[in-house]
Amino acid sequence: MISEILHKYLSNEATEQEIQTLFEWIDASEENKKQFITAKKIWAMTSLSDVASIGETSVIQLKPKNKVIKYLKFAAVFLVLFGLGKFAFNFSQKTDSKEIVLELADGSSEFIIQKNETKVINDKGDLIAKKFPNQIIYFGKVQDQEVVYNTLKVPYGKRFKLQLSDGTVVNLNSGTTLKYPEQFGLNGKRNVYLTGEAFFEVAKDKTHPFIVHANKVEVEVLGTKFNVSAYPENPTVNSTLIEGSIQMAEAENKSNAVLIVPNQMATWQNNSKKITTKFVDTSIYAAWTKGDIAFKDTPFSTIAKIIERTYDVKIINENSDLARQSFTGSIKISESSVENILELLKRDTPFNYAINENTITITNIP
Repeated sequence: MISEILHKYLSNEATEQEIQTLFEWIDASEENKKQFITAKKIWAMTSLSDVASIGETSVIQLKPKNKVIKYLKFAAVFLVLFGLGKFAFNFSQKTDSKEIVLELADGSSEFIIQKNETKVINDKGDLIAKKFPNQIIYFGKVQDQEVVYNTLKVPYGKRFKLQLSDGTVVNLNSGTTLKYPEQFGLNGKRNVYLTGEAFFEVAKDKTHPFIVHANKVEVEVLGTKFNVSAYPENPTVNSTLIEGSIQMAEAENKSNAVLIVPNQMATWQNNSKKITTKFVDTSIYAAWTKGDIAFKDTPFSTIAKIIERTYDVKIINENSDLARQSFTGSIKISESSVENILELLKRDTPFNYAINENTITITNIP
């Protein structure tokens, strides 16, 4: 069943319920996640795309998939899911990128590393988007056509900005994946799928609600500014509202919902399936969009995860005193290194630390 859903997902043919089932399967184990990544890489390897250079501008021409290629992709997915894709798994380990990756609707992938402007054109010759080193801007809407999805993956240590075809602006934090329509249709809702953290400035459209699917909740808006944090390792999903109004609801039980007003944060608990709200200082939760790390009475374990994502490092804390501490402050990312942050924290709670490549081990002072 999962192999069929995965094939439909990679073909942009899966329903919302099938996508949710697939995401739950991926989150069930690290091995499932690795198989999913491998399958997507194989799918991309067998896709058809042409890249032609014209002066300083690259034009990507998207082509429809033929039946032979589609069959090969489907077969490759089965090989991975049934344990016969050892070579493919080794390949995925060797090519794991630290660059931002854009997965196009036809299944092909590309890194966002070029310094020049890139145009994305569909098979009809229509301009879909313009791609820059630090952002992608999509254009226009389609009518009476199937909506297809692109996926943007931002690794640890990087952030990225995206403007969707309806004018909605999305800032993506480190370690975030967003699946979104290549072009929104004129009918229905505006659905996007988030893993990680993003700040949304949603274009107002009363007839087409904007819905962020994150973990097991849905955040629905008409036009507003809000932050959603839904990292897979966290047992919660947080949505913080800066402007407008939003509703957070359990995906499988829409009656389990809360309406959020400005300066409120709603928190979904995976285990209890409860949604709670509280008033917060929203500037703390939007600080990362301005290149800052901000925290208020925040446990060190949470701060450590933020540092890991922001600077692409691994932190091992063996200091029990530090584990019990909470901190308040703000740090300018561009002006601070991991060492700077650790030295600041040491002033409050003394500890030793050692750095080996990208792993930081924190210990007690003898």
